[in-house]
Order: sequence, then structure tokens, then C-alpha cells
Amino acid sequence: MGKENKVQTAITPTRSQDYPEWYQQVVKASELAENSSVRGCMVIKPWGYALWENIRCVLDNMFKQTGVKNAYFPLFIPKRFLEKEAEHVEGFAKECAVVTHHRLQEGQDGRLIPAGQLEEPLVVRPTSETIIGESFSKWVSSYRDLPLLINQWCNVVRWEMRTRIFLRTSEFLWQEGHTAHATREEAMERTLQMLDSYAKLAESYLAIPVIRGEKTDSERFPGAVNTFTLEAMMQDRKALQTGTSHFLGQNFARASEIKYQSAQEKEEYAWTTSWGVSTRLIGAIIMTHGDDNGLVLPPMIASSHVVLMPIIKKPEDRSPVMEFTHALAKALREQHYHGRKIEVEIDDREIGGGKGWDWIKKGIPVRVEIGPRDIAQNSVFVGRRDKGPREKESIPRDQFIKTIVLMLDEIQDNLFDRALRLRQENTRHIDSKEDFYTFFTPKNPEKPEIHGGFALAHWCGSQRCEEKIKADLSVTIRCIPQDAEQETGSCIACGDKSTQRVIFAKAY
Repeated sequence: MGKENKVQTAITPTRSQDYPEWYQQVVKASELAENSSVRGCMVIKPWGYALWENIRCVLDNMFKQTGVKNAYFPLFIPKRFLEKEAEHVEGFAKECAVVTHHRLQEGQDGRLIPAGQLEEPLVVRPTSETIIGESFSKWVSSYRDLPLLINQWCNVVRWEMRTRIFLRTSEFLWQEGHTAHATREEAMERTLQMLDSYAKLAESYLAIPVIRGEKTDSERFPGAVNTFTLEAMMQDRKALQTGTSHFLGQNFARASEIKYQSAQEKEEYAWTTSWGVSTRLIGAIIMTHGDDNGLVLPPMIASSHVVLMPIIKKPEDRSPVMEFTHALAKALREQHYHGRKIEVEIDDREIGGGKGWDWIKKGIPVRVEIGPRDIAQNSVFVGRRDKGPREKESIPRDQFIKTIVLMLDEIQDNLFDRALRLRQENTRHIDSKEDFYTFFTPKNPEKPEIHGGFALAHWCGSQRCEEKIKADLSVTIRCIPQDAEQETGSCIACGDKSTQRVIFAKAY
């Protein structure tokens, strides 16, 4: 037998060998983040934080275009606030971090111990509906005060037992929007409008195709009347929730006494919404676009667009090569890419070819090598991250500058098309219970995370059937698709009559 040809990759293990560990290694190799000394928390490094800043900038502009204004509310929430809405407190009780003392003092053994017990415990913000509701109750008195459209960018704490950087950490960054309205219709319109904003972010900027839908009662946000979601397929064919928007009805308005005088001089409770996305989106980018050589960044949201790598082998080459490099960087930075200046990195480290692989692992969309031979031909040697690491071409300098925006657009479109194709190839309409269970049963017991993908199957609406499938397969209903056509069928679990298909999947 001949020798097996093995393709060398920058990330070990590969996705097919160990997907969860591949993810951890990509985070590390791309210098996005690292684990903190505080259990379950992360340190977001500059390359990763730049990604979050770009996401924040895009969303912040979207929000403000719809009339939303930013504000900030306390990190600490009195425990009694959470207790006002029973379903809400029950949903978050197991994840709450609680402050019970307000200082430290030296104990008999010389160690610091908590002292000064608080009269009322304070919960470290897991979400802010209750404390923002308290402010809304003071700000709203008349129908003229509505709608009230507020967003805050902040951190939240949910004391997770099993953590993974970006996907599930005890502390993470997010935005949470909160609005109050005079009518149910207006509140519902806002709920769906914000879901559309998140869908635009995911598809147009992150290059992640998403499915819009509504959560079942058992999966909705604690205290909400309706929860709408975006669901995306990762490369291991699991689902990842990439945004949620909640219609809260009057539940939180009643709990927080958000009331207003109507035009007919009647006292009414407001209708409220809340909606949010978090740094989990960075995890979604990794798992949607990353490959066995590391991170792959969509240009629309990338930390930087282009890296220039001067190749200097002789001391006398340094001056002309660097002069050419800085002139090229200046010309590129004068270009605009969808309202944002093209961001250019210059890597002049003297480490030979290794720096090219460093940038491949970091996922930068375009790599440019510049050496004396390129300068002599007034050209550059270009590699694209959406292509193989060894696929490079020589391009005349002026042509490269002129076409860089087009090149970035091509990369962006390629990443979206690739992700959409993966989802389409791994989504099945399933009508047989036997086929359904086979679809979600791993073919290799040693790799239980690899299974079928998304199943569009009938569901009778019973929570009992939903729980049965979850217990048997660790599969949940990700959403009831917004664009689903009404059709008669048989529930995949019990066989009873069903009028709609829902999306079942394993999920993060």
C-alpha cells in the first residue's frame, strides 16, 4: 500500500477529528480571547474586541435609525425586583450571582472575610427588564411619553456551570433593547422590526444565513408572551441562536407599574418589548466560516481588511520595500468599503514566511506580500482567505488598489454562499419517526456531536412530545419558521394531527 497523503493544516485537531477542540484551538491561534483566572470568564484580546466593536457600530447605527436611544442602568438589581415577575425569576434563579455583603475585613487567621451584610441582597445583572422597568415607571405618565425606545450596551452575568469562550461564559458583553408602547400592535411591530435588524446584521455583515421563527412556549424567554429567534447552522450541523426579540405583552408593565394616561384619560398599562445579541456572535462567526487553518473573517465585519507583509532579505532592501509598503497602505486607507475606511495592518517582523500563517490563522481577508521583485514589476503578491493558503497571484499595484473593494465583496459573498449551501445540504423534510431518530443518531459513537442537521418535521403542539424528543435525542424545537406554509401532517413523536412543520436540531 502506498503512503497516505496528509494535508498539513495550521489547526490541530481538524474539524472532522474533534470539532469542540478545533473551536478552542482556533480561538487561541487567532488571538481572539483567552480564559480568565476567574472561572467561566474570558479576556477578549484586541483582535477579538475589534470584531465586537465593529458589530456594535453596525447595530448601534441600525438602532438609532429606528429612533432608539442609548442609556445605562445599574449592574446591581435588588432581589425584590426580580421577584415581581414570577416566571422571570424562576427562569433566571439558577444562574444568578448574588451580592450579600458590602465590604471585607480581616479575620482571626489574617484572611479577608465578607462583612457588612446588606439589608437586601443584590443580584448581579443577568438581564435588565426589571430594573429598566422601574425607571420606565417613573418616565412614563402619559401617552405622549410613548413610545419609549431605549438600548444599553453592557455586560451581564449568568453563572454558567459548563462554559466555552464566546458561546457560554459566566460574564459576557451584549446589548439589550427595551421599549414601551401604547398599543399591542405597535409593540409587536417593534419586536419584529428588531428581529429584522438582527437578521440584516447576520446575513449582510456576518455572512451567516439565518432562519426567522418563533420559539415554543417551553423555549421562550422567561416572562415573555412571544419570543422570536434567528437560528443558524454551524459546520457541525448544530443550531446556534444568533438573536432574539421578545414581545413581553403587559407582564412586565404590570410587575413594574408602567402605566400611562391615555388620550381618553384612562389609566392603561404599557406594552413592552426586549431584544438582544451578545458576544456569542463571535462564536457564530468562528463556527460558520472557520476552517482547518483557523479563523475566516467576513470583510464587512473584519477586525482589519488587509495585511501588508514586506519581504526583506537584505539590509539594502529595507528602505525601498518599506517605502513602497507605506505608500500602498496610504492608498488603500483612502478607499472606502461600505462606509468604512479599509483598515490595513503592516507586519514588518523579520520572521520569514511564518507571519503569513499567523495572519491566515487570524482570518484577515486579504494578505499581500511585497518584495524587491514585486517592486521592480510595480506589483503585489496577493492571497485571499476564502481560498487555499497557497493560492496566490501577482497583481499590478494600481489594479489591486482599484479592485480591492470588489475583491472584498467577492470574499463576503463567497462566505455567505458557502454557509447557505451547507445549511441547504443538511436540512431534511422528515415524516417518519424512524427516519427522524436515525437522522439525529450519530453514525460514529466516538463523535456524538456529529449528526444530521436540521429536520423540518410535523409537531402537534404538545409539550409532552417536545420533551420526549429532547429526552431521547437531546434535540429541541429551534423555532416555528415565520415563512412556514400551513400543511396537514402527523406529529413526528405521537402521530397526532399537525398543521405545521417546525425545525428540530441539536443546539449550543
